[in-house]
Amino acid sequence: MQKVRLGKTNITVSKNGFGALPIQRDDIDTAVRILRKAYDNGINFFDTARFYTDSEEKIGLALADVRENIIIASKTMALTAEGFWKDLETSLGLLKTDHIDIYQFHNPPFCPKPHDGSGLYEAMLEAKQQGKIHHIGITNHRLHVAEEAVRSGLYETLQFPFSYLAGEKEEGLVKLCKENDVGFICMKALAGGLITRSDVAYAFLADYPVAPIWGIQKESELDEFLSYNDAPPALTDEMRGFIAKERKELAGEFCRGCGYCMPCPVGIEINNAARMTLMIRRAPEKAQLSEKNRAMMMKIEDCINCGKCASKCPYGLDTPNLLKRNLEDYKTFM
Repeated sequence: MQKVRLGKTNITVSKNGFGALPIQRDDIDTAVRILRKAYDNGINFFDTARFYTDSEEKIGLALADVRENIIIASKTMALTAEGFWKDLETSLGLLKTDHIDIYQFHNPPFCPKPHDGSGLYEAMLEAKQQGKIHHIGITNHRLHVAEEAVRSGLYETLQFPFSYLAGEKEEGLVKLCKENDVGFICMKALAGGLITRSDVAYAFLADYPVAPIWGIQKESELDEFLSYNDAPPALTDEMRGFIAKERKELAGEFCRGCGYCMPCPVGIEINNAARMTLMIRRAPEKAQLSEKNRAMMMKIEDCINCGKCASKCPYGLDTPNLLKRNLEDYKTFM
């Protein structure tokens, strides 16, 4: 299995990391079985978060007895020191461990620093001094926050979206992390489901010093990535041509499905509805035209143009207009 070093942490993890957001949708028995199978087949890096409902609990149930053999990363969305300690203690209990290897600030709207008035970084340092966390990281979807964090020298890892749909700025961020010896944890390597060929996604990332965490919910998805352990896909001319076609098709504004625009005050499933017509064109159409999805899309008509979704979008999208364009396009398939 390919390995990657996470910068100045000196932690070496499997290039196939396990992104544990999707397993919150599994029942406990299914999640435990998938997690254990991942471990038994060489995956040693598991990324979760306090925000991911029962994801931490499922990891604790599946892997507590092999804790010394794995690397766990978790996150807190707390914006106060009090909230930080509450999240950390909860995560430690659910994960059935006395420490978290990499503890990350979860997509904060600013870069936490000492003496910034929030008390967050001071809390993180104290937790490290107490041995409850071993390394300090940050996740983000905002390029300027990510760059500030890397340059600050305060963080050992950065988690940021990166895939073959990324542009020059994102590639520059990977380079910046390498120059500053900051471990780059790669999320959204499948662009939230827009990328449908995992072999191409895997082959593309093989040339970069990043640690991908693949979001896995089904055993079949795990099997697909495990198959790359012994026979990692190589980037071929056919794949390069495919990537060029994909980049052209997805140029411009599109929703990455990160969900930070949620919740909507009138109940619109923004992170799904704002990318529906892209999904229709890239996946079997029938699944996207179900009665449930039709109802979800028609809910867009209830938009009150409050602008809350746009104000929270880390990519600066005009989300209300994007939703309306998706609805009009969707109606052409109905």
